[in-house]
Amino acid sequence: MHQVALNFLDGRTLFLEARPGELLLDAALRQGIKIPMDCREGVCATCRGRCDRGDYSQDYVDPEALSAEELAERSVLSCQTRVLSDAAFSFDFDSSLCRGAPAARLSAVVSRVEPVSDSSAILCLDASAAEGALSFLPGQYARLRVPGGEQWRAYSFAHAPGADKQLRFLVRLLPNGAMSNYLRDGWRTGDRIELEAPLGSFYLRHIDKPVLMLAGGTGLSAFLGMLDQLAEQGGCGQPVTLFYGVNREGDLCELPRLRGLAERLPGFVWHPVVMKPGEHWSGKRGLIPEQLDADALRAQAADIYLCGPPPMVDAMRDWLRQHGCEHLTLYLEKFADSGG
Repeated sequence: MHQVALNFLDGRTLFLEARPGELLLDAALRQGIKIPMDCREGVCATCRGRCDRGDYSQDYVDPEALSAEELAERSVLSCQTRVLSDAAFSFDFDSSLCRGAPAARLSAVVSRVEPVSDSSAILCLDASAAEGALSFLPGQYARLRVPGGEQWRAYSFAHAPGADKQLRFLVRLLPNGAMSNYLRDGWRTGDRIELEAPLGSFYLRHIDKPVLMLAGGTGLSAFLGMLDQLAEQGGCGQPVTLFYGVNREGDLCELPRLRGLAERLPGFVWHPVVMKPGEHWSGKRGLIPEQLDADALRAQAADIYLCGPPPMVDAMRDWLRQHGCEHLTLYLEKFADSGG
């Protein structure tokens, strides 16, 4: 066994044993240390750290996750790092994020499916019969198994945590996806769905500066949970602005809910943005970056939360770099359709 030290931003050090060649993430999870992670495929960089001492190898690292310069500086992805000797790794987050309960497997039943746009629906699940509490942070997601098969899909909770265990997920309906086909044609009230939750490190942090939320398509789901919680708290003392971008007007969803949140949440404003609007659309047109004031962003401190498909997230990150906004705190979540 190799002796491994994990050092965290709050000054705490946790120790574990790793088998020769074992993935660092697997060794940590096996011993109850839950390093934040999402994709487990070397793409998202959620489990990023640095090897401060020791030998290691990495299976696969996407160039978008770690640059060549970062790799040369011994940055690693825990899900791809194989421990080859006694070692020490450091992470730029607190140890408290690693000590939560593991993701739980539970069963829920379908209560209804609500079409909310031309291209999306809300899947409503009743998990009240599940034992124990279902805890998650607004912005996190669950993995759901499509009824009748072995395919799993990941969806953000579209609401704040609640004691009643009534769950809502905003799902994009693709032309021929496993979950999409089930929601269009196959669902029945009472169908049983297995889910795993909570997952993900995209969640609402402590707010002490203005917040800018940028949602692409069904990336809105994560923000609905965040906004729900802020509204329940009576606000956060800071302005919160949401830009919600879609391809066409028919893709817009949950507009009454957003209007209601604007009434309940002090300091909250939101703007729908349509890339290819019809001739009667009077709102904002084009892409989200085109709606932002670069001069104002450069001159202020703000937290930016960004959630959407990879091309949208990458374009937004490039825009922030090109306009000198690297000083802003950025939290992001890419999601892929994964076959729907």
